[in-house]
Amino acid sequence: MQRIRQRVKGLTPRGRCHADLRDVIADLNPGLRGWANYFRTGNAARRFNQLDTYVWLRLKALRIKRKGRNLRPKEAQRWSRDYFQNLGLHRLRGTVRYPEAA
Repeated sequence: MQRIRQRVKGLTPRGRCHADLRDVIADLNPGLRGWANYFRTGNAARRFNQLDTYVWLRLKALRIKRKGRNLRPKEAQRWSRDYFQNLGLHRLRGTVRYPEAA
C-alpha cells in the first residue's frame, strides 16, 4: 500500500498542476491497473476504496492548486470521483474478484 501511494504522490506533484489532467491520468492508470490486477483476488475491497480516495484527493488538490485565488465558492465540489472517471481515471472499486469456495 505504501509503495503505490508513493508512486501516486510522485506522479502528482504540486508542480504538475498546469499539465493537462488527461496526461496525468494517463500516467497514473498503468500503475493503478497493475496494482489492482495483482491484488484483486482476495479481500482487498477496503484497500481499493482507500486507494481510490487517495488518488481522487490528489487529483482534486491539483485542480484546486491550478485555480489558486480564482477558486469560486463550491467550485471544488464539482470535481467528484465521477468527474475524474469521465476523464479516463481507472477506478479500483468494484474490481475485486473473490476466489470460488473450495
